[in-house]
Amino acid sequence: MVPGTVNTHNHSFQSLLRGIGDDLPFLAWRDQALYKYSPRLTAEDMATAALFAFGEMLLHGVTTVCDFYYLNAQGNDNASATIEAARRLGIRIVLARCFYDWDGAPAAYRETIPQAITNFEALAKRYQDPVRFLTSVQPAPHSQHGATPGMIEAGAGCARDAGVPWHIHLAEEQYQVEQSLERFGLRPLHAVATLPVDMAQMIAVHGCWFDASERALLAERGGSLAYCPGSNMFLGDGVTDLVDLVARGVKVGLGTDGGCSNNRVSVFDEMRMAALLQKVHRTDGQAIDAETCFRLGTRTAGETLRLPIGQIAPGFRCDLVALDLDDPSLWPTQALEKNVVYALSPRAITDVVVDGQEVVANRQLGHVPLDEIRSRVARLTSGWQRA
Repeated sequence: MVPGTVNTHNHSFQSLLRGIGDDLPFLAWRDQALYKYSPRLTAEDMATAALFAFGEMLLHGVTTVCDFYYLNAQGNDNASATIEAARRLGIRIVLARCFYDWDGAPAAYRETIPQAITNFEALAKRYQDPVRFLTSVQPAPHSQHGATPGMIEAGAGCARDAGVPWHIHLAEEQYQVEQSLERFGLRPLHAVATLPVDMAQMIAVHGCWFDASERALLAERGGSLAYCPGSNMFLGDGVTDLVDLVARGVKVGLGTDGGCSNNRVSVFDEMRMAALLQKVHRTDGQAIDAETCFRLGTRTAGETLRLPIGQIAPGFRCDLVALDLDDPSLWPTQALEKNVVYALSPRAITDVVVDGQEVVANRQLGHVPLDEIRSRVARLTSGWQRA
């Protein structure tokens, strides 16, 4: 048994777009895949996407997912459908409800500041679970380009009032640093730091282009990071200096990002990719070790989301993954933790428990038949194709 893995950053609906935007430049990927197909999705479609993304995650040993959710259509129906799908599967979910007001994005992404605040508060009131933490709602101002300074302040203010973290994409692409310098005269994290927000509650996402001064500021202010090495490589974003951030004491949790900007949904995969990317980037095979990367996908990921998860210990929720030691990917067993990070095959994941309830048994989903998910996805995406 190992702790259930924690996916600190995902966009569930993007699993429907797997293959549609592959091998395109970032902005072409955004326009030809994301912006083309996502605005047409209904609440029922969102439920299908969530069953697909979260069901596949459970089969890969993910017991908690943070879904950074920005297809809100000025309401909560889509987010509610996503949460209900998670409940049906039995996975623990953090719904990071987006605050988004950039007029260059599809209308389904955008809200006014009053709308975003009202809708967040209503969703949190309906779903916040302070006992078992099976459902959490946290605010997520999208980014510097997706949210105006006023919208970022609003999201951080809701986090302050609710006593939860807030999430924001920062410095994912190099052009975003250039935009920040042009608009605000400051690099991304320094620009956010000028706002009246609590950075100790902030979970920055990506941070590929944070410089040393921004990494120092993140550590000084007590901020956290959701790190998505697979997605960063897939899109050619850049390399987050994970080694430096960990050395500075920044809490870091691993994330898969969306299913069309990585195409895999396994945090065990992200552990391996985090280690290998840092080693090759620094040309140092000892830059980071397997044990550290395992913690980033379990214990410190739980700490990043401020939830009692990611450890098999008293006081933590009972989220477990059973691994088959007869699987050759785990042989020999003298360095089992290193094998889990560097060699584990998903074939070895046999059973998954979330909050004491078995949700994967003998490599099969326990509550939703995979055939149902397959047929729903096939019907929904039957006419979709690459540009």
